[in-house]
Amino acid sequence: MGTRGTAQLAEKVLVIGAGMAGLWTALALAPTGRQVVLLERDPPAPEGGPDEVFSDWARRGVSQLRNSHVFRARMRMIIRDEHPALLRDLLDAGCREVPFEDGLTDLHRRRFKPNPVDRDLIGLTSRRTTLELVIRRYVERQANVELRSGVLVRELAVEAGAVPRVIGVTIDGAEGPHTLTADLVVDAAGRISSFVKQLTAAGAHIPEKTEDCGILYFTRHYRLNPGVSEPPRTQAPVTGDLGYLKFGLFPGDNGCFSISLCAPEVEGELRKNLRDPAAFDAVCARLPGLAPWVHAATAAPISRVFGMGDLRSRWRDFAPGGKAAALGIFTVGDSLLRTNPLYGSGCSYAAVEAHLLRDALAASADPAARLVDYQRRVRMELEPYYKFMRNADRSAISRARRALIPSVGQPNLVRRLIRSFLRDGVAIAVRSDVELFRAMQRGVHMLEDPRAWLRRPVNFAKVLGYWARGKRANAAAYRPPDGPARTEMLLGLGLSPDLDAQRLLAEVA
Repeated sequence: MGTRGTAQLAEKVLVIGAGMAGLWTALALAPTGRQVVLLERDPPAPEGGPDEVFSDWARRGVSQLRNSHVFRARMRMIIRDEHPALLRDLLDAGCREVPFEDGLTDLHRRRFKPNPVDRDLIGLTSRRTTLELVIRRYVERQANVELRSGVLVRELAVEAGAVPRVIGVTIDGAEGPHTLTADLVVDAAGRISSFVKQLTAAGAHIPEKTEDCGILYFTRHYRLNPGVSEPPRTQAPVTGDLGYLKFGLFPGDNGCFSISLCAPEVEGELRKNLRDPAAFDAVCARLPGLAPWVHAATAAPISRVFGMGDLRSRWRDFAPGGKAAALGIFTVGDSLLRTNPLYGSGCSYAAVEAHLLRDALAASADPAARLVDYQRRVRMELEPYYKFMRNADRSAISRARRALIPSVGQPNLVRRLIRSFLRDGVAIAVRSDVELFRAMQRGVHMLEDPRAWLRRPVNFAKVLGYWARGKRANAAAYRPPDGPARTEMLLGLGLSPDLDAQRLLAEVA
């Protein structure tokens, strides 16, 4: 090994935060021989298994810890290929693999033949607390990783210059604040990180794109009753979008599952009530796909309703114009890139970013070149998902507003044609043709650009064919209504369906 390689392996890395982004950073960098120190402000996980950790682990720095999570195949592939022992630990703890076949419709199954590529289309599902606990314990067993809990990082230690250089961090200690130095610092502190502000104040130029996701979501956890199996999957969907409400069911570990209800910001009356467990369960009982799951004979709730708001997409560029904004620091996780948690990609983003960082560090020893290369890799790998999900948020915000006041902002002919193509062409084709479904799932699981499958001429031609057949010929591919219309739902909950429309009309007047 050359001199440069030896120097890289001897590098000391301080990672701020031991949530998913910090743990993934340790998983990616520890096998390179670097000394990795994770600094986590929250207390360590309590003793015990998944249930004790779910009920008792206090994580002020992870506001979404007990919201629903889904873990994409891209993340599972990294675990499978890089850390097979970790995958075994996760499965032993009750985490579940979700094979490609589980998503097939009855139409798909008529012609389905297993394909070797399906092995790469397997997701993971569990409570977030279970996944994080198992990964943390695995990371703590790595010889060159140290995890320090209860450590508050006050600020970065920055050397002034034309390009600020980070040389460590200042932490609180028993003897007062003191500085830890390192060759590299990784900001994995998440959505609450304040270190970009400090870098900006030191002269770093870090452009940022940010948009409101326009939605709030609410999660409640349940456990199947003893001896009861999960309700059989029927045509009634367990995930859906009613315009005024999105919903999803997330199987968990050890007989647990969670349900998330997502209300647009403009639906003030509905979202105020979803924090009430009784109202939450009442909504679920009115959704055909969820009603069997929340029935008292099937399952019992094991948590309150957890809410999450202030949801914004974010894209930060630490190397604008191909020039490093700061030296000695890299950002992994929500402080670098965020999309709507509804799409379930945050943990997978962190896994991908951590391994892109590993590759950028291996490619060069030059501090500026490393950051430029890392940002380039992140842009190539993840920007397509960021743009796709940001555009989906914009569409959802518009749809929610139209649901309140249909007379305002009606789509023109072109938009109606696009909507018909998506609803009666794309959606129907994907539910009918297993090869199209397989191609689309590659984008869902972050294995390629989510728009790539439809851009292929053969796939586009198939979709056009289904669209041209018309609704009568495609009748078997339409699924039943996701749930009741808005007015019916709100009246059933004892809420006024008109108050939010009146407020919105006053805003646009």
